[in-house]
Amino acid sequence: MYFRVIRNDLFRNKLISITTMLFISAATALVCLAAILSLNLIGSIETLTKQAQVPNFLQMHNGNIDKERLNNFAEEQENVKKYQVLDFLNITNSSIQVGGNNLIDNVQDNGFTTQSSSFDFLLDLEGRPIHPAEGELYVPIGYMTDGTAQIGDEAMIAGKAFKVAGFLRDAQMNSPLASSKRFLVHENDYQDLVSKGTLEYLIEFQLHDTSKTNEFETAYADAGLEANGPALTSTLFKVINGLSDGIMIAIILLVSFLIVLIAFMCIRFTLLIQIEEDYREIGTMKAIGLRLADIKKIYLAKYAFLALAGSLLGLLVSFIFSNPLLENIRLYMGESQYDSWSIFLAILGSIFVFLLVIGYIYFLLRRFRKISAASAIRTGSPEENTARKNYFLLSQNKLMSTNVFLGIKDVLSRKKLYATMLIVLLLSCFIIIVPWNTYHTVSSPSFTKYLGFGEMDLMVSIYPSEEMEENKQQIVNYLNDDASIHQYVEITSKSFRAVKEDGTEEKIIVELGDHAAFPIEYNAGKAPEAPNEIALSSLNAEEFGKQAGDTIEIITGEGPESFVVSGIYSNILNGGKTAKAAFSDETAPAMWLNYYIQLNHANQAAVTAKKMSQVLPFASVTDAHHHKQQVFGSTMDSMKTAANVALIVALFITGLVSLLFMKLVVTKDRSAIATLKAIGFTNQDLTKQYAARGIFILIIGVAGGSILANTFGEAIAGMAISSFGVDSIAFISHPFIYLGFPSLMLIVTLLATKLGTNQAGKIPIAENIKE
Repeated sequence: MYFRVIRNDLFRNKLISITTMLFISAATALVCLAAILSLNLIGSIETLTKQAQVPNFLQMHNGNIDKERLNNFAEEQENVKKYQVLDFLNITNSSIQVGGNNLIDNVQDNGFTTQSSSFDFLLDLEGRPIHPAEGELYVPIGYMTDGTAQIGDEAMIAGKAFKVAGFLRDAQMNSPLASSKRFLVHENDYQDLVSKGTLEYLIEFQLHDTSKTNEFETAYADAGLEANGPALTSTLFKVINGLSDGIMIAIILLVSFLIVLIAFMCIRFTLLIQIEEDYREIGTMKAIGLRLADIKKIYLAKYAFLALAGSLLGLLVSFIFSNPLLENIRLYMGESQYDSWSIFLAILGSIFVFLLVIGYIYFLLRRFRKISAASAIRTGSPEENTARKNYFLLSQNKLMSTNVFLGIKDVLSRKKLYATMLIVLLLSCFIIIVPWNTYHTVSSPSFTKYLGFGEMDLMVSIYPSEEMEENKQQIVNYLNDDASIHQYVEITSKSFRAVKEDGTEEKIIVELGDHAAFPIEYNAGKAPEAPNEIALSSLNAEEFGKQAGDTIEIITGEGPESFVVSGIYSNILNGGKTAKAAFSDETAPAMWLNYYIQLNHANQAAVTAKKMSQVLPFASVTDAHHHKQQVFGSTMDSMKTAANVALIVALFITGLVSLLFMKLVVTKDRSAIATLKAIGFTNQDLTKQYAARGIFILIIGVAGGSILANTFGEAIAGMAISSFGVDSIAFISHPFIYLGFPSLMLIVTLLATKLGTNQAGKIPIAENIKE
């Protein structure tokens, strides 16, 4: 019997049945997709970490090195399992030619190395350590994906010829967010290149107990060992590797949660429509003695079938779409060790959605208890308690047309009925605005203010060398003579030691110079101005337990000095642990020197950068916009893709819900529509009234969604972007987000209202006017 009833009902209400199934499918697909992507991302990162045998602690060092002292330290530390020092040969980008591409415009620090014999292996695309032959060059995988290199390309490195033999995965430097990239060559080729570049060292340790990494880092700092560069940990490597795909997954998770809520709203819509249409039949079934439980079973069986079909379809869709979305993860990090578990988790997710839908339907069917058999048979529709608003009278209306007035009055009189549609439109608006605001914020030029450096056009960088003073003077002369330069400032990064609360000392990298010329955003406080002030990055503030206004002791060339913490800011450079100050110290060696430059015409940045690179070949000249595109390009692409998907989904939901809701209201209003037609209102008048209802609700929904997106949504986006090292953020919006997208929602709503109210003109007057 149930099968026959379900079959007949599905054929009788094709639109409602298909719509319900599609919403359940969409909710299931997104939930399953988020589960598959999340688990595979974690599994791929773990696989890459194990295959490459990533160091637990890495200290980069530029300058002289005492390997014997480092070896003694490693032997004294019981927690050290393995220790090594790897060479990283920096060669200027202008000296690197791969195929037809010169890397002069590349913002990465490109270096050359040989394969490690102990750990921190560079892997091929099958996850195996690479052992190149003489004349072979293995290129970072990022240069394959951006089209810079192909297998078989001829390469010229500082005058020496190579052939691109393949691409490598680097568990440390895979991500575009990593500022350095390693090329792999044979030992003999490496020896030929040593004299052509600047040597940097990677001092690496693997530990027995990784939970004590912070303690080991402190012990390394206390020993006063080589530390002219950032210190990094395996945890940071994992975060950087998963960041771009992780943000995309986070947006999918947010959208999937909201779609599940909207799906329940739409299930409620469709069930109410069904009850409205079957109201007289339900009353008849109760009148002839059919048990309430049996009546509920009929509806529950139908929705159980739709939920099962929707869950299975959603699960299938998630499997289909997961493969393209997993391609980037598999390419950069390899196959996930949790691949089979992700499928199992997706199946559990679909079962969870199925049970949730059934439980929700069972909850909604309680309203059958309130249906009166006599009233249902007599009227054919439920009675409504309509609020009386005597202060909102048609006779007093002088501002709007009669149809618009009646439409708005109906919404205000039946708030409970329209509340569901309002919530759905509010959530749809939220789904559109948050991903687009997040993308526009990250892609905005001013976003760099949240990343530890100000809004500039160019940056010129040099590293310590015997000719550093001469190079520095040459840069200053050039900048002073170039009429296209509006202003510039010199920032020198030096390494000092800071005293922690427990009396121990820890290395701290301080950027010295004028920090007012290119201001950044501070989470608290302001930029350092006086010689006794210092600003800390948020990670350093947390490490040292400091807030704005506190004091911190720094050991400079003149001994321990007390500095006031003027402000706290976000940063992603050097592991996120930096500081800014305005004092001078000639005794501390410079780690690197940066010149921040603002041009008279920002659109000339690329041309000026190329010219400066030719005149100053010893320096790294970076176009700030180009730098951001290379570093954050893949992340921004992921955000834009997620934002576009969210827009399409939200517009589809807006149209479908508006259509269903207007169909529900027309069904409920058969008697009222018949009365209006009887007193002279035309079908066109009725369409205008329903359009006024839809637009009025849409306006409130868009306003509420915008407010929610800029408060709660901004907090959610801040949590996602915090993985960059950004603690707090304010949305940087584009006018189109608040004008264009609501206009699209308006168009969709009007079309859906037109379709949903077509049946209003066909309602017979005589059969539907109540006594």
